[in-house]
Amino acid sequence: MKYAHIVGWGAYLPKKVLTNDDIALMVETSDEWIYTRTGIRERRIAGEKETTATLAFEGAARALAVADIHPSQVDLIVVATSTPEYIFPSTASRVQDYLGAHRAGAFDLSAACSGFVYGLDMAAQAIATGSIKIAIVIGAETLSRVMDWEDRGTCILFGDGAGAVVLKGSSVPGGLLSSTLRSDGSGGELLTLPAVYHNPVPMLGPEYLQNGHGDNTIKMNGREVFRFATKVVSDSIEVVVQKAGLTLDDVDLIVPHQANTRIIEAVAKRLKLPMDKFFLNIEQAGNTSAASIPIALVDAIHAGRLHPDDNVVFVGFGGGLTWAAGVIKWDVTPPQVSLADREWQRARYIWARLRSRIRKLSRRIGARLLGSPTPEASLRDVEKRGKGARVQGGKGERD
Repeated sequence: MKYAHIVGWGAYLPKKVLTNDDIALMVETSDEWIYTRTGIRERRIAGEKETTATLAFEGAARALAVADIHPSQVDLIVVATSTPEYIFPSTASRVQDYLGAHRAGAFDLSAACSGFVYGLDMAAQAIATGSIKIAIVIGAETLSRVMDWEDRGTCILFGDGAGAVVLKGSSVPGGLLSSTLRSDGSGGELLTLPAVYHNPVPMLGPEYLQNGHGDNTIKMNGREVFRFATKVVSDSIEVVVQKAGLTLDDVDLIVPHQANTRIIEAVAKRLKLPMDKFFLNIEQAGNTSAASIPIALVDAIHAGRLHPDDNVVFVGFGGGLTWAAGVIKWDVTPPQVSLADREWQRARYIWARLRSRIRKLSRRIGARLLGSPTPEASLRDVEKRGKGARVQGGKGERD
């Protein structure tokens, strides 16, 4: 049996800060109004040259540095995101290229704000079966790109960022002890982000884009999502703790999805737990969807809230509707990484980018020299071979 242990972690937040006062210049609101209802003071916004993939790469690179693991050792990269740059190629494939993780498979996972816990479970199961040994699980979002900045109900909540963990298989019991993944699609309309349709379907006409598909921004029924979250979060924490053979008294820290402070307060009340059992960083980071749990995890580590043998609960909830929770035995002491090692790692990623460009250039040169194997070209080759065979056959008969 292989146990999936967290051996590395990293997070990245864009430099640009958007405060509540800044938002008050765009919509009718105030710092006090936002903070009292959400617990948020500020959030980060991705720069013009930053994308979901570049944020994810930064988080993953930091996690690998903590784990002291070379990218070539990674078997799988999972990126949980609701804001990919492309439907395909996946964000995970771009991260794999940026890292130079040439042995790794890569795919994106869509489970909204629950996505990181879903990804953690998927990677841990792959490790448990022995199909892989090392995986990177990333939550990354650029929600500012899909925000209606005139909708006060949503624009005050969300921010950009990425967080990642490295999972490594071991025969030593520990790591992810239990998990639960759930969904209720009947509530899907409560929190939505429509897909981008650039072109109407000809037979349906241009009005196709006007039926809710042209507006690619987040829409949310805040009250209903609040009711949903307070119930499923408390229920899933109890379920996953029981599956791990523990009680709530055995739990040292709960790292929830950072959606709204009032949701976490309601959950703590339902479970009869003190608020200091929950780690929150929503005041500075806002709601970063799939990235919120790994970013909060890194902040909790830096704040000294995690110790060896601690039992930690991750719990996420969001669009789908989806929710998920996992119990982790925290049993890792990160290796010491020197400044020289970090500089070498930086150089390694620069080389990975250069190697990627060389591969792209070689493909272009090869295409020009060898031509394109299109169906038309293949058909012409067949016809030429057929004519040659008939000519040779005719000569043979005459001879």
